[in-house]
Amino acid sequence: MQLLCCFLFTISFSFLPLSTSENSITKTNFITNNQTLISAGGKFALGFFIPNNSTNKYLGIWYNTIPKQTIIWVANRASPIHKNSSPIFRLSEDGNLVVLSDKTVVWTSNVSRISITVQSVDAVLLDNGNLVLRHGENDVVWQSFDHPSDTFVSDMKITSNVKTGQVTRLTSWVNDEDPRPGIFSIGIDPYGHQIFIWKRNKPYWRSNVYATTLSFASGFIKFEQGFSTYLSFVVEQDGVYLVSNISTDTVRTRFMLAPSGRVQLLVWVQTTWVVLWQAPLDTCDFYNYCGPFTICQKTENVSVCECLTGFDPKSSDEWSVGNWTGGCVRNKTLMCDDGDSFLKFEGLKLPDYAVTVRDKAKSVSECEYECLKNCSCTAYAYENVTDEVTIVCLNWFRELVDITTNVSIGHNLYVRVHNSEMVDYSQKRNPIHIRKGVMVVTIVILSVGLVIISIFCYLWRRKRLIRKERINKELLGFDSISATSGDARNSSELVSFSFKSVLSATSSFSVENKLGEGGFGPVYKGSLPGNRDIAVKRLSTRSSQGREEFMNELKLIAKLQHTNLVRLLGCCVEEDEKILMYEYMPNQSLDKFLFDPSKKVNLDWNKRYKIIEGIAQGLLYLHKYSRLKVIHRDLKASNVLLDQMMTPKISDFGLARIFEINQIEDKTNRVVGT
Repeated sequence: MQLLCCFLFTISFSFLPLSTSENSITKTNFITNNQTLISAGGKFALGFFIPNNSTNKYLGIWYNTIPKQTIIWVANRASPIHKNSSPIFRLSEDGNLVVLSDKTVVWTSNVSRISITVQSVDAVLLDNGNLVLRHGENDVVWQSFDHPSDTFVSDMKITSNVKTGQVTRLTSWVNDEDPRPGIFSIGIDPYGHQIFIWKRNKPYWRSNVYATTLSFASGFIKFEQGFSTYLSFVVEQDGVYLVSNISTDTVRTRFMLAPSGRVQLLVWVQTTWVVLWQAPLDTCDFYNYCGPFTICQKTENVSVCECLTGFDPKSSDEWSVGNWTGGCVRNKTLMCDDGDSFLKFEGLKLPDYAVTVRDKAKSVSECEYECLKNCSCTAYAYENVTDEVTIVCLNWFRELVDITTNVSIGHNLYVRVHNSEMVDYSQKRNPIHIRKGVMVVTIVILSVGLVIISIFCYLWRRKRLIRKERINKELLGFDSISATSGDARNSSELVSFSFKSVLSATSSFSVENKLGEGGFGPVYKGSLPGNRDIAVKRLSTRSSQGREEFMNELKLIAKLQHTNLVRLLGCCVEEDEKILMYEYMPNQSLDKFLFDPSKKVNLDWNKRYKIIEGIAQGLLYLHKYSRLKVIHRDLKASNVLLDQMMTPKISDFGLARIFEINQIEDKTNRVVGT
């Protein structure tokens, strides 16, 4: 009888849930609800979690040593479980890992080649955050690192295999509180040896071209915090992969693809995650923003599209309204003989669709020759590899797209043009260029009629510019200068758009695009080339506010730059039109969350605290740390906007006042604002 009791006790104990001190799932161990699996070194934990303000439950992995729960992997992203259920994570009879809810399989590791009994397999959470399913200690049959969510950590690989077609990509969450797969993904292009962010499978952002003739290339980024992050780009026969490592175990870092579409490098500092690097950041970062055969020029506050030398806008009308997507076309057809030459452009992110020239080009002249002998070759690039991060010889055989300047790793690009373009270019910019054959120098004598027409056009253009200058000086307080976008103007601080470009961005102020209306006038959602969303505020003829508030907003917000202040992108001043263009805030204003019962429930204390702190930081900047000492005078919930991450941004500076640096009080003649 005693022996029978011991046997029954052993059998019953074998089906008990897992102890929190365990780091593996076996035939007899499983976890449910609030139980967790802890890695051997205590760095990571696995268990069920419920996101803030969610009714769903998920199985995930997070940092065990960081107070703020940070999820790096989610199993059942596409199959959430209701939070009131009691799910189980265990091994199935066929040896796969499964998540069960009410005895229904909602997620499985789905390894078809497991032809072994459940007694011979187990699953272990490693100290690098990887969950591995193994047959014995050395035979890994499945691992979570091969099925990432939105986070890339040390030892994980982002892969792309040409032979099998198998790829490993990160996929964003829907939003910060919804782990379901979002609309953005990031991975490697196996043919172009570059990293892409896709938005609904369309290119959204592209990295520079990495090593294409090396079997292994690595680079490191050293930060002021005292550590380095190593990125290794490995080229194999059937594909490529990217792996990350960090120089110390005492620092926690991760790459994350945010719901907004930005890839970010974050480091844990004391009590929060700090963003060290992210992309895309500005207009030029968006894929092919300017169209083919263009360069997107990055400056401090403005991105400008320019045609490559030897090319002109495909549609001057579209460029005049700020629509550059059509790009540029050649001025003169290539000759495909000694009548062609190459112009050198320096410090560029190389175009997409590069083709590697292997074993044929061991010098810049040989690389040029490989391009020149093929009539379809439009450009080439060559660099002698000494730092193990750059290309050797690349050729292009189609339109040149997605070229930008001012990138951290700039390359030289040699663009094929007609010989006559070399003359014009050398006279204008005195470039370093390489060419084959004899350059044909032609002297073009302008006819008297052409001179007269040119003078007439110049005077007409000058008259138009003078009129624009007068308007800008009167209303904006600065001089505008010509930009390559036609009617668009830029200054050192903001861009002045034409009314045509505003109409194009807002679909002629369509009702469907209207976001709301305030004291200044109606606000519309707009879209600039490159799918960049904006908010367009148009002064109403019935508005109690007018020229004074418009000028005040321009003078102030154009000079103020802070995370918690809304960013002014540009303006439009034509005839009676006065329009302001801002970054778009998808969550609109704070008052909608505070006073709408259906949205109020989404503001938990953590979010409220973050919003309060952000508003305070913005006010502290205005009062103490900005170039101007500014008193807002109209701060209220409707003038606090919320971006995708629920970061607060103070807006509407029409009634603000500028103080002297040492001034602490002032007298007003009328009551205004809030």
